[in-house]
Amino acid sequence: MANILIVDDDPDIRELIRFYMLEEAFQVLEAGNGKEAVKEMRKRHVDLVVMDVMMPDMDGWELCSHIKEHYPEVPIIMVTAKRETTQKIKGFNMGADDYLVKPFDPLELAVRVKNLLRRYKIEASSKLPVGNVVLDKNRYEAVWEDGPVPLPVKEFELLFKLASNPGKIYTRNQLIQQIWGTNYYGDERTVDVHIKRLRERFPEERTAFSIVTKRGLGYKLEMKA
Repeated sequence: MANILIVDDDPDIRELIRFYMLEEAFQVLEAGNGKEAVKEMRKRHVDLVVMDVMMPDMDGWELCSHIKEHYPEVPIIMVTAKRETTQKIKGFNMGADDYLVKPFDPLELAVRVKNLLRRYKIEASSKLPVGNVVLDKNRYEAVWEDGPVPLPVKEFELLFKLASNPGKIYTRNQLIQQIWGTNYYGDERTVDVHIKRLRERFPEERTAFSIVTKRGLGYKLEMKA
């Protein structure tokens, strides 16, 4: 049973979300701001965080950065009144996995929570099929056609990330933070270099998947029929 941490300074919002999370048989933890959330995550295992942005003491931006630095395996859904596209982009660039604008449909939130938990469960597993290839996280190998193909660590992690969520667009900044870490200060074009190498290693006509460039946004992996 997954533990869902709800972080919002509005107790009515927390109560609404709590009701629908309990309806889905989730365990619910609560915090009224970012500092309380950090303390809660130190005490209890958390599987997913639903958070507001505008909060006292520590806001959602700071909390999001803290979680992605210390708990990169924990998915985040931002639920906020900030509806501007620039704010959504900021949230995704800081590591949020999903973004809902208030007022929101709590049933939709429940569906998004379940989908994110499912994605992260796949990502955490040791083997992942993608097209005609099986990615083995224990060995950092791609198994296909004539046998295993060892991959450099960052290439493997990049391909595993994209393959865990086919169809999802990742910005370069998201991939840098999640693969190279928040303390990486090199050129973000290193992502382009690694994508180029992966495309050369795994041509789409033989693997049944492709890594697609979304101009101005980033990259996503697509399965071929």
